[in-house]
Amino acid sequence: MSSLETTTQDLPMAKAINAGLRKSLTDSDRVLLMGEDIGTLGGVFRVTEGLKAEFGENRVLDSPLAESGIVGTAIGLAMRGFRPVVEIQFDGFVYPAFNQITSQLAKITNRGRGNQSMPVVIRVPYGGHIGAIEHHQESPEAYFAHTAGLRVVSPSTPNDAYWMIQEAIDSNDPVMFFEPKSRYWPKGPVDFSASAAPLHASRIVRTGTDATLVGHGAMVSMLLQAAEIAAGEGISLEVIDLRSLSPIDYAPILSSVTKTGRLIVCQESAGFVSVGSEIAATVAERAFYSLQAPVIRVSGFDVPFPAAKVETFFLPDADRILEAVDRALAY
Repeated sequence: MSSLETTTQDLPMAKAINAGLRKSLTDSDRVLLMGEDIGTLGGVFRVTEGLKAEFGENRVLDSPLAESGIVGTAIGLAMRGFRPVVEIQFDGFVYPAFNQITSQLAKITNRGRGNQSMPVVIRVPYGGHIGAIEHHQESPEAYFAHTAGLRVVSPSTPNDAYWMIQEAIDSNDPVMFFEPKSRYWPKGPVDFSASAAPLHASRIVRTGTDATLVGHGAMVSMLLQAAEIAAGEGISLEVIDLRSLSPIDYAPILSSVTKTGRLIVCQESAGFVSVGSEIAATVAERAFYSLQAPVIRVSGFDVPFPAAKVETFFLPDADRILEAVDRALAY
């Protein structure tokens, strides 16, 4: 075991995922990586850098530019006992594989009455904040969270990314692993010797008493920023990192709302028929008598993801979050 795996180190999320993939490749020769330019290049974000040289081209495969073919091949490999990990190069490139993911990958286990597991992980860099062009920064997670048969998760910290990618690979169900690309580079502590939190557990990352903020991926750091600003104004905000979008762990959310009486749900994706909508509806249904104000959603607008020059107007920021907090506290 290397020193990397026995110590706590500050790493960017991209390197933490790389370390998690290396650990899984080492632990099982049934784990394979597939994707466009992930081998020699190491991926456009260098998440798989060095893995082909270490494990060989039969374990880390550069694929053709054909997302449907990549996922279809992964399904066949899973049927033969392998545990393929597929990289979709950018979020907007997942749509050519949408039919394979939603019509095949998500349904095969149910179709076979549980006799055929589908241990496939599909890694999707997603979200904005990087000034990219069209189809290179989107938030398509709601499509997949809506699809029965898929598990959908998104880490917000390097430590979670390291552990969650390994848990996803260990799952016998297909997992959509959404990686917030704007969080690839900021560093954070990764404890290589700790126990992993359950893959589908949400987590309170800041305690508070006046209102609850809930989000996932890149939004978590924005929520913490808003909570820090609010603290300077005497407002105590509790922040919850969802971590899992399907299934959603509601227990910490409901417990928090029972305490604070107010909920603001935040996401980068458009608000209509979204993960945030589902959380708002469920909390209103299950914690109605604890709410002192309507659940408020803060999201991207219901338009296609805009050009880089105006993405800051589309993406929620601390000001929009705090404006929602003010509205909630006004009741």
